[in-house]
Amino acid sequence: MNLVLASKSVTRRAVLDGAGVAYEAVGSGVDEDVAKQALLARRATPRQIAEALAEDKALAVSVGRPELVIGADQTLEFQGALYDKAETLEAARARLKMLRGKPHMLHSAVVVAERGAVVWRETQSATLKMRDFSDAFLEDYLAAEGEAALGSVGCYRLEGLGVQLFSKIDGDYFTILGLPLMGLLDLLRRRGEVTP
Repeated sequence: MNLVLASKSVTRRAVLDGAGVAYEAVGSGVDEDVAKQALLARRATPRQIAEALAEDKALAVSVGRPELVIGADQTLEFQGALYDKAETLEAARARLKMLRGKPHMLHSAVVVAERGAVVWRETQSATLKMRDFSDAFLEDYLAAEGEAALGSVGCYRLEGLGVQLFSKIDGDYFTILGLPLMGLLDLLRRRGEVTP
């Protein structure tokens, strides 16, 4: 196997599995909270933060390894501010009420590194507008999703019940899942990691 995913993300693994890409998944060891705080102190935008974290993850794992290493990160931007994952269902409820009826952006960055150097990168953004759903729908949604709502920064899984939260989506499906895939697959074909 000549490909490593610098992530234990279930969703990113499912994207690569679905595309038939063989890889090894390893944790990057990057302290994302510390990195984000340093980036925010330098006034980095949510998009720049996703790009920097994806690069940090890819480089951290690629040092001393011969394989291509994929690093990825996703950030949520709402009204110019960065939001992290909600830690409790109460926080998820507050997050979804804040986003209700309004658009937000997801920025998904993917970086490929080899032997400690970046060889390819891409960032895609998607704009998602939540519908003005009722409080009753929100409570039913959170009851059905439970802890799964805490697994994504927006408190939703587009591939599941979360799709019902939205009235409009502009952007690539894989970008929303956190791993822009089309350009990555093209690179992997060119590098002989998947059949051309």
